[in-house]
Amino acid sequence: MLNIDNISKGFGSQILFEETGLQINHGERVGLVGRNGHGKTTLLNVITGSDHPDEGSISYPSGYRIGFLTQTIKFSKSTVIDEAMLGLLEHEKDHSWKAEKILAGLGFSVSDLTKDPSSFSGGFQVRLNLAKVLVSDPDLLILDEPTNYLDITSIRWISNFLVSWPREILLVTHDRGFMNTVVTHVAGIHRYKIKKIKGDTSKYYFQVAQDEEVWEKTRVNEEKKRKEVEQFITRFRAKARLANMVQSRIKSLEKSNPKEKLQQLKQLQFKFNCTPFSGKQSLIIENLSFSWKKETPLIKKLSLTVHPGDRIGVIGKNGKGKTTFLKLIHQDLAPNEGSIKINPGVHIGYFEQTNIQTLNDSYTIEDELMFSFPDADRQAARNICGAMMFEKDTALKKISVLSGGEKSRVMLGKLLMTPLNLLLLDEPSNHLDMEACDSFIGALDHFDGAVMLVTHNEMFLHSLANRLVVFKKDKIDVFEGTYQEFLEKNGWDEEIEAVEKKTSSSSLSKKEIRQKKSAIISKKSKLTRPLKQKIEFLEDEIQKNDIEIADTNDQLLEASNAQDGQRIQILARQLAMLEKQNESLFDDLEDQTLAFEEIESQFNKQLEDFERNE
Repeated sequence: MLNIDNISKGFGSQILFEETGLQINHGERVGLVGRNGHGKTTLLNVITGSDHPDEGSISYPSGYRIGFLTQTIKFSKSTVIDEAMLGLLEHEKDHSWKAEKILAGLGFSVSDLTKDPSSFSGGFQVRLNLAKVLVSDPDLLILDEPTNYLDITSIRWISNFLVSWPREILLVTHDRGFMNTVVTHVAGIHRYKIKKIKGDTSKYYFQVAQDEEVWEKTRVNEEKKRKEVEQFITRFRAKARLANMVQSRIKSLEKSNPKEKLQQLKQLQFKFNCTPFSGKQSLIIENLSFSWKKETPLIKKLSLTVHPGDRIGVIGKNGKGKTTFLKLIHQDLAPNEGSIKINPGVHIGYFEQTNIQTLNDSYTIEDELMFSFPDADRQAARNICGAMMFEKDTALKKISVLSGGEKSRVMLGKLLMTPLNLLLLDEPSNHLDMEACDSFIGALDHFDGAVMLVTHNEMFLHSLANRLVVFKKDKIDVFEGTYQEFLEKNGWDEEIEAVEKKTSSSSLSKKEIRQKKSAIISKKSKLTRPLKQKIEFLEDEIQKNDIEIADTNDQLLEASNAQDGQRIQILARQLAMLEKQNESLFDDLEDQTLAFEEIESQFNKQLEDFERNE
């Protein structure tokens, strides 16, 4: 169990935490959220001891071990097994069997153990980093953006692994879908405080919005009452017979601590500048083939027509050619065979992580945006700077002094600046926080042109994609449908092979039983989560309605005592409407609860069957 008590932390004039705390209890998997720059990384550093709070304390039981999986992938040993053994505790430095056992559990074969770590895909490199952490048997597993640069199948694998983790987890990720699958609680850094709730990110953000609404209503009411008191004091200060009452109110005002109006928090605001296009096809790809080596074709005989308004998700494992495909369309590479015909009226905007190298270090942010579209005026560039959170003088910072995330925002700003009608986006969300991801999805949804999006963020795919280009099993298919339809009809072969592999034996091994149980738990979670959210929402609405009904009844009683016929009629109609709303909410709650219980029952029965076999 970890306890962060009453900490404060700041850098110069920038305050991150102000007398706040967090407790992570046994078995809790906590997702840490907050806007970029609001202190998530600092909090992780404070917990792991690489930084210290200005005030307050961090405590945990004696012998409590913390394992930290960072974003950095750096190997110093020439074999997988030697690299994994770096994480062993001092008294276990020669226990290679322990590292071998964990590597096997993470999907490494016996022959993999003697291979060079750098020869593996990004997904297995992250697993090796994870193995180095796990061999120390941590009580608290801290993960900082573990999904960055992983493909979808690796992300789905690691989410299943974390769901079955028996101890505590603290997770930072911009991928809302991944976090919601893994966590039991969400802790958010908001207005210098840390707030933890049970549930997923939707429940957390709903609670924050509700708390702020209550704060503002309370503040307005208190301000109104304060003004009334001030008016009373001003009006009756000179009257001797009311002197005691006036003095009492003056003292009351002096003791009161008025609430401040909440400042509007800044966040990235996306709105693409779409130039009109009247053609029926944006581009036509016919029999496209490309390879770096003749004997191993990367793209073979691919044909695709892109229409205005298309939202095409380009998906598949890393290293299969997704980025190369976008480079071919952008004409950074020439195909070996076939053709890409781009309509003359099409204006392409291309975002790729390595594109930050094209930025001019001697330019200011404002200059860089102006250079991307010289026809625009300086005010337009300043507006985009503001939307990308480079406000006022920060818009005049040199590119050379920006962080990688800030440079990525400049690249996105250049896309917003330029009139476009076809967007090619390669992993645009890696440097965005959750709020920015939501804003980005909304902007893409409202963009009138076509979008081709390489992403491993399943929330983006579920929200946007109406067609898919799927890189799978050394071939490329065009799937005409949404991502959900793809999962239902095709799915990922790697998952099917790992979880639903048939065996000729009538009995299953313990490892296979665990795998199937993990798959059942994951599927059950995905099906029941939206129902749970709906049930919690309905319960909250019913509770709010009950409060309004009670309040209306009180007002009705007062109106009845005052024999105010007109007010009685108004309140009676209001009461009837509230009671009708409650009946409807209760009916909906009953339906959702029955559906939830039915799914729970089905999956619990499957789990019981497997437990009998263990």
